[in-house]
Amino acid sequence: MANQELVITPVMSKADRKAFVDLPWRLYANDPHWVPPLKDEVVSLITPGKNPFFGHAEAQYFLARRGDRVVGRVSAHLDHLALSQPAEQGMGPGTGNFGLFEAEDAEVGAALIATAEGWLRAKGMTRSLGPISLSIWEEPGLLIEGFDHKPTVMMGHAKPEYQAMVEGAGYRPVKQLKTYELDITQPFPPLIQRIVQSGEKNARIRIRKVDKSKFDSEAAIILAILNDAWGNNWGFVPITDEEVAHFGKQLKPIVFNDLIMIAELEGEPVAFMMTLPDLNEAIAPLNGSLFPFGWAKLLWWLRKPKVRTMRVPLMGVVQRLQSSRMASQLAFMMIEYIRRNATTHYGATRGEIGWVLDDNQGMNAIADAIESRVNKVYQVYEKDL
Repeated sequence: MANQELVITPVMSKADRKAFVDLPWRLYANDPHWVPPLKDEVVSLITPGKNPFFGHAEAQYFLARRGDRVVGRVSAHLDHLALSQPAEQGMGPGTGNFGLFEAEDAEVGAALIATAEGWLRAKGMTRSLGPISLSIWEEPGLLIEGFDHKPTVMMGHAKPEYQAMVEGAGYRPVKQLKTYELDITQPFPPLIQRIVQSGEKNARIRIRKVDKSKFDSEAAIILAILNDAWGNNWGFVPITDEEVAHFGKQLKPIVFNDLIMIAELEGEPVAFMMTLPDLNEAIAPLNGSLFPFGWAKLLWWLRKPKVRTMRVPLMGVVQRLQSSRMASQLAFMMIEYIRRNATTHYGATRGEIGWVLDDNQGMNAIADAIESRVNKVYQVYEKDL
C-alpha cells in the first residue's frame, strides 16, 4: 500500500463527498476519545445552500488516495467577510484558510496542505491561516493538548501527529485557544461568593434567564452584545442574520431557559452567558447516524437532558464595560446562577469554558478566580504563501 502512488483530487461527485465525510470513522476507529459527529450535520456543514457560511465564502475540498483507499482529506476556503477585517485582528486582506484536515501519514498530510495552498494562491491569497473548519465560529485551531478525554459539543478533536505535519509544512503558531474545566458541584471561593452577593444587593443589576418563547428577539439581543463585545477580538468575523437563524435552528433543541443568562444594567442588556448541555454525551453512542433508532434516543434525551458536562461556548460583555469591576461582577453572577441550575436541574458535575483566546486577560482571570484549569489547547497557525 505504501508503494502505491499518492493522488490528490478535488471532491466532485456525491461519492467523493461521502468518502470525505466517512474518512474519520476509519482513522479514529481505535481512538476512544473521538466522538463521531452526526454525518448529516457534516454534510450540511460542507454543502453550499445548507450552510449560510457560503453566502460570503467559497471552498474546495480535496481527497488523497492510494489506489482505491482514501487516506486523507482537506478543505481550502476563503471568507469574504474575513478578508474585509483589519489585518491586525488576525484575518484581513489576502488571508485564506485550510481545514477539515485528516491524514493517514506525514506524506499524505504534506501533499494535502500543499494542495490547499495551491488553491488559495490561485484565488489570490498571500497567507494561509488554519486549520479552521470551516468558520471561525465553528471549529478553529488544531488540538495540541488534551487528547486524553472527549471533546464537548462543538469542539474539535485531532490526532497528536497532526501538529508535526502542520509545522513541518512551514506553519508557525499565531494564536492559542484554550478551554477550561472545573468541578461545578463545589461552591466558588469565598471572594467570588461575596462579589455575587454584592451584585445581588445592587438595584441597578438584573440577571435574567432567556425566554425561549421569544427566541428570535432574545437571539437578537445576544447577537448585538456578541458583535460589540467580540468586535475587537483576534479572528473576529461578523455573524450574518442568515447565520444567526441557522445556528439558532441548530441549537434550539439544546437551548434551555435556565442555562442562558442576560445581564441588564439599569434596564439595558450589557452581557450574556450561553451554556449548553454536552450533546456529545448523547450522540457518541449513535456512531454518526440517527437511524434506525438514534433519533428516538436523542429526542428522549432532549426532553430533559441529564449530563455530566456543561459547556460555555459564548460569553460577552459590551466593550464600554470591559476591564471594569462591573464586567467581572456580572460574569461571576451569571456563572454562579448557571452553576446552580446546571447541578440542580440537569445533574451536571463538570463545567467547560471555552474556547478562550490566550491573550484574553479578563476571561483568563475569571477562569483562574473560579479555580478552573486548562484542559485543552487548540493552536491556530499561519504561513505566507
